[in-house]
Amino acid sequence: MGRHKAIVLTITMLASGIAAARQADAQTFRTYRCADGTRFIVGFYDHDTRAFLQIDGEPATLEKRVALSGARYSGAGITLRIAKTGATTVKHLKRPVTACTVVEKPSL
Repeated sequence: MGRHKAIVLTITMLASGIAAARQADAQTFRTYRCADGTRFIVGFYDHDTRAFLQIDGEPATLEKRVALSGARYSGAGITLRIAKTGATTVKHLKRPVTACTVVEKPSL
């Protein structure tokens, strides 16, 4: 019976690893730097409409909102707008809206 449990445990661990690998492939992370000096990281997952931010060292989950063009996310005093052209702005707490650009990853 002990060997049977070990085999089931091994199969379960392998299945979990495969599921985690698929989930890892279904995500996008971007790092932004803004005109006012704000920096943040945003994560998007294929099967989730929310945006997950790390801004000022704090995590924030933003709900997708109705937008006329592009995408708008808000929550926790933060509004993130990403136009179809890629132009991005963020309004964080009581700071004014500021333009942001994606920070390119350094080449290896």
